[in-house]
Amino acid sequence: MKKQQSGFTMIELIMVIVILGILAAFALPRFANFGTDARAASVNALGGAIRSAAAIAHSAQLAANGVHDDAVDLEGAPGVTMIGGYPTADDDGIGAATEIDGFTDDDGGDGAGESIVFVPEGYTGADCSVTYTAASPATTGATPTPASSYNVTVADDCAG
Repeated sequence: MKKQQSGFTMIELIMVIVILGILAAFALPRFANFGTDARAASVNALGGAIRSAAAIAHSAQLAANGVHDDAVDLEGAPGVTMIGGYPTADDDGIGAATEIDGFTDDDGGDGAGESIVFVPEGYTGADCSVTYTAASPATTGATPTPASSYNVTVADDCAG
């Protein structure tokens, strides 16, 4: 009677390991950079959320026939402070309108043209942030000037 071989030979096992190693060498670099892409996507999404929140707050103020600096009540965010018809650059303005924590004051004030910055948690680089700059209010006088709009700047170079 012939004894039948069972299992794999050493050559077969080595070939499987070599093939898996080659596949891993090509696939691993494609998956290694997801952190940077995720941070860039999150700051781009936050930039869109800030733009939307500012536009909704502006629309709510217009619908209520409010003056440019009257606070507005949004669903889930009562008393959003406004300047120039758009949310102020602080936690009570755009921070309340977006319902997002983590903004830091960029230039130490809360008035017209002031800015606040959002940086993803745990990121220590300089080029991965969203900056919201508040509008300037309309001026009255001999030649009235209309209110300027807000500005959102997204820096999405989030490597690091």
